[in-house]
Amino acid sequence: MLNGLRDRIVVQADGQMKTGRDVVIAALLGAEEYGFATAPLVVSGCIMMRVCHLDTCPVGVATQNPVLRERFSGKADFVVNFMEYVAEEVREIMARLGFRTMDEMIGHVECIDARAAIDHWKASGLDIEPILMVPQNPYGQTMIQSVEQDHELDVALDQQLIVEAQAAITDATPVKIDLPIRNINRTTGTLLGHEVTKVWKGAGLPEGTIDITFTGSAGQSFGAFLPAGIQMRLVGDANDYVGKGLSGGRLIVAPDPSASFAAENQVVAGNVIGYGATSGEIFLRGNVGERFCVRNSGALAVSEGVGDHACEYMTGGRVLVLGPTGRNFGAGMSGGVAFVYDATGDFAERVNTDMVKLEELTQDDRDWLHDTVQRHKKFTGSTVASSILQSWAVEVSRFRKVMPTDYKRVLTVIEQSEAAGLTEDETVAKIMEAARV
Repeated sequence: MLNGLRDRIVVQADGQMKTGRDVVIAALLGAEEYGFATAPLVVSGCIMMRVCHLDTCPVGVATQNPVLRERFSGKADFVVNFMEYVAEEVREIMARLGFRTMDEMIGHVECIDARAAIDHWKASGLDIEPILMVPQNPYGQTMIQSVEQDHELDVALDQQLIVEAQAAITDATPVKIDLPIRNINRTTGTLLGHEVTKVWKGAGLPEGTIDITFTGSAGQSFGAFLPAGIQMRLVGDANDYVGKGLSGGRLIVAPDPSASFAAENQVVAGNVIGYGATSGEIFLRGNVGERFCVRNSGALAVSEGVGDHACEYMTGGRVLVLGPTGRNFGAGMSGGVAFVYDATGDFAERVNTDMVKLEELTQDDRDWLHDTVQRHKKFTGSTVASSILQSWAVEVSRFRKVMPTDYKRVLTVIEQSEAAGLTEDETVAKIMEAARV
């Protein structure tokens, strides 16, 4: 409200919503959309056994086992009926409060009587006054989205990229582009990638067909969803979400070679790098923020230091960290492999071992690490990579391998099945059996 943006956005609330009363409270606090998840799932038949990842769901909701799936008795009508009951309760509460429509009710926080909650012993010492404060409205905005947002895509930097890369988009003629970039340029490369994908589909272009070098500071989501055949090099730094949904392209971020500082001691990109990436490569000379490669499912990402929660919920791909990490590394990591250069010898203290273990390197791991560190040096000019390579025989022993336990079990089954000459269906059956152990 204070910055004049409220009427241009949609506010959504979620989190354990189950009743019409929950919806009304969210609306009075300012939300105009409401997310339901657990309640409709239960209505559909879920009994909250919390074994979704084990493929043993006894009511057939979260499983690929055909025997268990036959037990699923949920119907769409069940969810429809539930939501109708919720809507009816919302209507009744609105009538008591004197509101005719949802839009009228949104943002009227003064209608919430929180005395019982505030006086409850569990709320002792908790100050919720800021949440219940009636907001100021200096710009006279509506409490709902009423102004269409102009994202100015017609003047986005990508429009210039599309024009300059037209020969590559049309017939795969290699092109090189050099441009400045500012932090107002967000999702740079995404519209270009869309044009490439429209013509060349999921395969993308041959490697290096479109080679772009930017100089400056990139805004959020630099290189998001970038397809194969596009390489974007950034001489400078970037905001959050570099390589979000990366789909085959290559991203390189490094400070200017003439910079007076040591890149490995500085932050070169923000948080949540490589979020949900499916393929492609990211090379970062310097440190990055938190949640590096969350939900990465197939990309290679290299950094020289990461914050907390790196590789969270990762399901595939490979990560190489040539420097320090934050806490909670590998939380919820069910697939892929991560390697960390542990110069201080205390990396094990920062690993979440609920789903991963530290393993010894194999010769294949050493070969892959040597090749990847060399490529990182080639692409970014990294002095860290150069130092490690100069004393490789010694430094390779400092790398730690992070391997998800279930993923390792599946890989072992696949190797054994291939050696035994099993069919694809037989291999899948073995994998599902191993996953239930």
